[in-house]
Amino acid sequence: MNNDEIVSSLILELRRGTLILLVLSQLKKPAYGYELIKKMQNEGIPIEANTLYPLMRRLESQGLLQSEWKTSESKPRKYYKISKNGFIVLDKVKKHWHDFSKNVNKLIEGDSK
Repeated sequence: MNNDEIVSSLILELRRGTLILLVLSQLKKPAYGYELIKKMQNEGIPIEANTLYPLMRRLESQGLLQSEWKTSESKPRKYYKISKNGFIVLDKVKKHWHDFSKNVNKLIEGDSK
């Protein structure tokens, strides 16, 4: 395996967990999948539909998201939003993320004591 393949594999591993955090944090207001894809892409976080939709279905099955079909528009869309339990999980994961990333940054920048 060459260095580019190793880097790609490591980046993929890093993205998996952070995408969960990002999806939960962005669904405080109901949104449909394509809307969320565009929002994340506009913020420099590319995500493919074949990654996002299974992730949202999994988070819904875990009770972290709720969904509702809206058929009042010209095209029926399934809207997702974070559940009460999702907010609890998000708060805990965000706290861990902040603490962990701060400590990781210290270590990789050589600032630890």
